[in-house]
Formats: sequence, C-alpha cells, structure tokens
Amino acid sequence: MANALPGQKAGEVTATPNPFEFHVYGPRHLSSPSWWDLLRSSWKDPNYRRMVIACFIQGVYLLELDRQDKRDERTGLAPQWWRHFMYRLSQTLIDERDGSIYGAVLEWDRRALLAGYAPFRPAGAPAAVVALRGTLLSGATFRRDVVDDLRFLAWDSLKGSVRFAGALAALRSAARRHGAGSVCVGGHSLGAGFALQVGKALAKEGVFVECHVFNPPSVSLATSLRGFAETAGEMWGRVRAWLPYVGSAAAAADASGEAKEVTLERAGTAKWLPHLYINTNDYICCYYTDAAARTATVTARGGGSGSSKAGGDGGMGKPGLARMVTVSKGPTKFLDAHGLQQWWADDVELQVALNHSKFIDRQLRSLYAAQAQPVSPQVSL
Repeated sequence: MANALPGQKAGEVTATPNPFEFHVYGPRHLSSPSWWDLLRSSWKDPNYRRMVIACFIQGVYLLELDRQDKRDERTGLAPQWWRHFMYRLSQTLIDERDGSIYGAVLEWDRRALLAGYAPFRPAGAPAAVVALRGTLLSGATFRRDVVDDLRFLAWDSLKGSVRFAGALAALRSAARRHGAGSVCVGGHSLGAGFALQVGKALAKEGVFVECHVFNPPSVSLATSLRGFAETAGEMWGRVRAWLPYVGSAAAAADASGEAKEVTLERAGTAKWLPHLYINTNDYICCYYTDAAARTATVTARGGGSGSSKAGGDGGMGKPGLARMVTVSKGPTKFLDAHGLQQWWADDVELQVALNHSKFIDRQLRSLYAAQAQPVSPQVSL
C-alpha cells in the first residue's frame, strides 16, 4: 500500500484531478470579471475575447462528455469553463436523434456579478454567446458528427443538417432577446463551419452578429471541383483572348475578359466580418489562407509584415471581408495544430492577416455580391 501524502490521514483517498478541469487544462492568466472591469474592461482586448470564447467552446465539448459519463451539474466539468467568466448556461442545443449536445447558449450571469459587488456588465462583454463544438470521436455522437463532416465534404454546406436549423434558431432567438450587437456565435472545427454558416444566414436577413470560428473546415470535394472549373475557365479565357474574333464590341469585350463578374472586392467593404483563427499546419483549415487576386497581406498590430502576440486592435479595424488571425509560432503537429487549446495558450504567437482569400471570397460571395443588384426587403428581428 502506498504511503500517505503529507497532510493526508491514514486510509484517506486523494482524488486525482480530471485532466479537463478548468484549473488544470485551461488558461493560466485569465482573471474573473470584477469591479475593476467596470473601469477598464478586459473584453475590449481581442486576445482576451479570443481566449474566453475558445474556453466557452471547450465547455460545450465537456457538456457532451459530462452527459456520456453521467456527471450532473454538481460534478460536471463543463460549468467551470464559463462560470469563471461570470456566464451561465441558458440553453443546451440537443440533437434529438441521439440525445447528444452539440452546442449551448451562454448568457451573462448578472447575479454572479452582483455577488462580486459589480453592478453591471463590463463594456464589450456579449450578453449571450452561442458556442458550437466540433467532432467527438467517441461515444454515441460519433455517427452524427461524422455524417455532418461528410455533408460538408460533399456539398461544402451544412444547411441540410438538423443541427444547422437548431443553431440558427438559437442564434436568431438570442439576437431577438438581446440585440444583434450584444450576441456572439463561435465554434471549433465542424462547429466553426456551423457558426460561419448560421452567422452568414442571419447576415442575409440583415442581422449582423459577431462571429468567431476556430480551425474552420476548408477541405471539400465541392470546393475542389469549383476551383478546378474556375481555373479551367480562366485558362480558356486566356486562349480565347489570343484567337481572332469578329463580332459585336460587347462580345469582344467579354472575350477579352473586360466584362467580369462582380467580385467581393468590387462590391465594397463587407458589413459582416467574421473572425477566423487558422493554423496553417492544420490541413483541414489551411486553405483559408490561399490569397485571391494578390490582395492578401499579413500584418502585426496593423503594420508591415511580421509576427507578434496580436494585441491592441491588431489591424482589426481595417476594412476587409474577414478578420483572420493565423498562428506564427505554435503547434506544428496536425492534432495539436487542429486543437482548441492553442487559442487560449499564453505562449502562442499570432499574426493578423487581412486576407481576401479564395475560400473566404467563395464562402461570402452570395452574401455581398448581391449588394450590386436590387434586393428584396430584409427581415428585421
């Protein structure tokens, strides 16, 4: 029998902490909100915002694992990941086909804040966050997760999923209750794909919510085929430009490539700017960094090329189609590069990429190319 630890009584068993407990696995230097935040809110710091939203998504992963391991609210691991930041669980998003939890709505916990003698929510802190997890390769939810992975792979869309409808309804409801400007949606991996697409669906209705997506999937057969078709079309256009042509001036202009489809760059600055967090060593999301039309730039703190721990506005205030943050120095092995933990790590070095990428252009074209044409009245929430 092992000797008792110092301070431990004979026969007493010391519980081994679960590796996913917040104080073990979570960030080391993120403090809880306090009265000081009323004067200088931590939520105004993009690093703090990124790290906390990543923690909320981790909490959703643990909600499902708590369910599978039959842990209740008292013994569950998940609540630690949002209570630390004065949020409470308002709604769980459940796939009724297998009972699995794939998302959650977290709301600002006013009662917890009052217990800390702070009378109101700090500036910049969202009133509600819709957090969506990615694929779990264990338990009963494995089948449903993989089906949605294959759905995205085949169609480059998640709209046919039951989970898409549930996440969109939850986000729309939160925006109606709190106002779109006080609501945020975030996701990781497959959940990032859902977050990006439900955020875009609301933006088409004229409702713009803040969106943070970590390691969003960019690999799909549909995208590859469209990319091949676009490349083939571009090559054919060059061939036609070399061939003699007799006809109308408009047709000749089309043949020479002067009349082009309206692109996102020509449509103007986007009104809805999702935040993307990409590790280029993760082959699931790395294609987001492919530049389009030579407009991709990488900056540190809004300056020239380089790397830093993204701070201040990090160049985020500049116009673009998305606000992309990429890992400069961080995990390089695939499983770590695709992991969520890197996004709340203290030692990761990031770059801010103001990027009109091919994939972002393709994802958001339906949203902003329509600005150049008459549109039907938008739905107001």
